[in-house]
Amino acid sequence: MRTTRHRVFGFLSTTVTAVLLLVLVPTAPAAAAVPPAIPTKATAQSQLNGLAVRSEGASSGYDRSLFPHWVTISGTCNAREYVLRRDGSNVRTDDQCRATSGSWYSEFDGISTNDPSTFDIDHLVPLAEAWRSGADKWSTTKRRDFANDVDSPVLWAVTASSNRVKGDKDPAEWMPPRTAIHCAYAKAWINVKYRYGLAVNSSEKSALQSTLNKRC
Repeated sequence: MRTTRHRVFGFLSTTVTAVLLLVLVPTAPAAAAVPPAIPTKATAQSQLNGLAVRSEGASSGYDRSLFPHWVTISGTCNAREYVLRRDGSNVRTDDQCRATSGSWYSEFDGISTNDPSTFDIDHLVPLAEAWRSGADKWSTTKRRDFANDVDSPVLWAVTASSNRVKGDKDPAEWMPPRTAIHCAYAKAWINVKYRYGLAVNSSEKSALQSTLNKRC
């Protein structure tokens, strides 16, 4: 009888300990999910070498409305909702494709959330930067395609705060505070500019080259 009690007590102690560990150990952050089609370092270097280098144009005439977004991508999902579903973990949506649950990880600053309203969908190459780099000459259709491109590294789900700090700065003026993403960020930036035929200025190109050399 005594042996049985000891066994029961031991089992209960082990069970309680396991439960406490589950409660006390922090849950893992949402799985990191970078956008698709980020090139290799070699490809990014080749693309960087092929970019036109010139001074940025003026911001005069720019307006966000000239880049129509967010347009419907699939079913009832617009581009913002599509990216939240694409890059989140265990995302559930309602019949309008709005995220109702899930978790998201901001590659820019390493912050996780279960509340998608705290995240922005960042245009990696900001719309104003694209305008100054050649998009002022585009048709509205091309600007719309750029602003809603979910198949390349144009759109990133990140904290609203990091997106606000970034603003319309290029990599010579701002890089994410989380240095672990610098390589992917530079390669993605290069790819977007190459993919859309946008120019870089000399300081921007130097910053991108330095990042490829030091971080990739």
